[in-house]
Amino acid sequence: MSVEEHTQEPAAAEGAATAELAAETTASGTRYPIAPGYRVNVRTGPGTSYRIVRTLPYDQKIPIYCQKPGERVTGPYGTSNLWDNIANGQFVADAYVHTGRDGYIAPRCD
Repeated sequence: MSVEEHTQEPAAAEGAATAELAAETTASGTRYPIAPGYRVNVRTGPGTSYRIVRTLPYDQKIPIYCQKPGERVTGPYGTSNLWDNIANGQFVADAYVHTGRDGYIAPRCD
């Protein structure tokens, strides 16, 4: 569990935030929303001990290319050991991503 995995600002309107949770499908694939009001750290591997490479801005939607088990993290969508690969060598804790499901929604990373 990580207290430094994200930063959060007070939620604005809950109803408006909930309406924005749907995954977005574009020509380049499906993109999943980060929990409203959170800026999530992107790391080089599946755990909080890995180096932070950037922090996602508020209201970001991300692709998930594959998923990998790693450190267990608690976030707004529960507690999970899944980490989502969003780019080459870049992972975010799945507990901060609204995928609409518990468990894997993408292939396992090699």
